[in-house]
Amino acid sequence: MPLSARFRFALYAAFATLFVTGAAWLIADALKDGDDAETWQIIAANLLMLHGGAAMLALMLLGALAPLHVQRAWSTRKNRTTGTAMLSFNAVFVATSFGLYYAGAEGFRPWISGVHIAIGFGFPLLFFVHVLLGRRQSARQAGNPRRIRGADGGQASGDRQQRTPGVQVRRW
Repeated sequence: MPLSARFRFALYAAFATLFVTGAAWLIADALKDGDDAETWQIIAANLLMLHGGAAMLALMLLGALAPLHVQRAWSTRKNRTTGTAMLSFNAVFVATSFGLYYAGAEGFRPWISGVHIAIGFGFPLLFFVHVLLGRRQSARQAGNPRRIRGADGGQASGDRQQRTPGVQVRRW
């Protein structure tokens, strides 16, 4: 289901910020053991704060996405495969973030961190594929002469199909 331009921009900006701050933190974290260790430690800490703030924004946007996008797309059977993968990736992000922030056992931390980083590097590709497939589906449906769109981009009054007079079509 299409999202408003402002919501889409906020979502893209939040996920782009998460990716950039996460990747930059990895670099800064690796450099904090070399020359200028204190500088890199400060940079890594600041990047982690930005990453956490962007994650909070992303969580709010994901909460809004459920009724605006996920629920409607699921009920119309649109883009379910990549949509399910997106939901799964985000659930793993939330779980591993919680584990990284609150895990007391140091034995779990490297494993949780590895999963979080792997999902983080794979997520942009999944995000791109999900958006691309959704847009292709929308474009295909827009070309369907039996589908009439309203001025807001949504359906004017449900699918308009040629119907036999007096025959009621039941929608599930």
